[in-house]
Amino acid sequence: MKKKVIIISVAIVLLVLLFPIRNQLKDGGTVEYKALVYKVSKVKRLITIEEMEQEGKIKEYDQGIVIEILGFEVYNSVK
Repeated sequence: MKKKVIIISVAIVLLVLLFPIRNQLKDGGTVEYKALVYKVSKVKRLITIEEMEQEGKIKEYDQGIVIEILGFEVYNSVK
């Protein structure tokens, strides 16, 4: 009986820590998925015409993914 209670409580804790909440930002289309342990951002950010010309970009926005685990950035394809 005690083993079942431990398993159920561990499952509930993992569910709370790993279940993400979706957040839509108003910067051009960025979507964030946040949980207590990690954050994944699908970045689509508008840039100015001057930045576009300096960096030689064709599109008027930056696009990519940013992944953070425990507050530390693990992956960033947008610089």
